[in-house]
Amino acid sequence: MKIRRRQRLDGRAAAARVQRRANAIRKQKERARRDARMMTVVQDGDLPYTPDVMSWLSRRLGKPASTIATGDLTTLVS
Repeated sequence: MKIRRRQRLDGRAAAARVQRRANAIRKQKERARRDARMMTVVQDGDLPYTPDVMSWLSRRLGKPASTIATGDLTTLVS
């Protein structure tokens, strides 16, 4: 007996939904660990930071990395 194309695709879509749900939980934990790690770097260091920290700061502050000033960091840390 052959499986129809629609049934096969429905099964794949259902498996993808389950996997996305499982990955979302794992990614939340990853983001929390990264936020904690980056905050310690920001608290201990001084501008300019490494590109990965500047990228994270840019996303958190909602502004380009080239425009981040020390005043922005004090509001983020406090």
